[in-house]
Amino acid sequence: MKKSVKTLALITISFLFTTFSNAQLKLPGLNSVANDIKKVIEDYPNRFINLMGEVQMQNTQSTDYHCNFTVNGAEEAFITRYPAKKEICSWQAVMLTTDNFDKARQKFKLLFNQLNNLSVKAGTGTFKLKADYESPEESKKFTSILFSFEPANESVKKLKVEISMQYIEPMEWKVKVLIYDRDREDDERGAIKE
Repeated sequence: MKKSVKTLALITISFLFTTFSNAQLKLPGLNSVANDIKKVIEDYPNRFINLMGEVQMQNTQSTDYHCNFTVNGAEEAFITRYPAKKEICSWQAVMLTTDNFDKARQKFKLLFNQLNNLSVKAGTGTFKLKADYESPEESKKFTSILFSFEPANESVKKLKVEISMQYIEPMEWKVKVLIYDRDREDDERGAIKE
């Protein structure tokens, strides 16, 4: 009888150990940037109104607002609105400013890994962000990855999610996440007025 109790106890302990060890692999906060970006994308249909704070700067063609939602690890985040027939808006967060190219490249890769294949609710459905990785090169001074929504859908056609890494004079690399409206594709012509 003692052997069966020991065996049962050993099986129970083994089961609990494997259950809790799997749970520990999913650390909360490991993907918190991705979860925060997901929340920003989900507010896109509201034109980021739920994230909008006080006016930072007002220009004739745009107004910048402080973002009242803190994205994990962001140095700053803001929303820009452009007046038009249909209001165009964008959200961006500076995730890292450094003079070290390798640190910037690591942050860029980390953001890509967290956002690629991220499942998000946007428009009229649930989609995955998809992109191919492009490694930044110090000589290029600018690298950008534009994510697409899969499956493609008319409700998210103009919504863009992008990460960028850019060299800013005199000695800074900036890594950003951007979420914005794209009124038309780069190769699409605008209206011609005569």
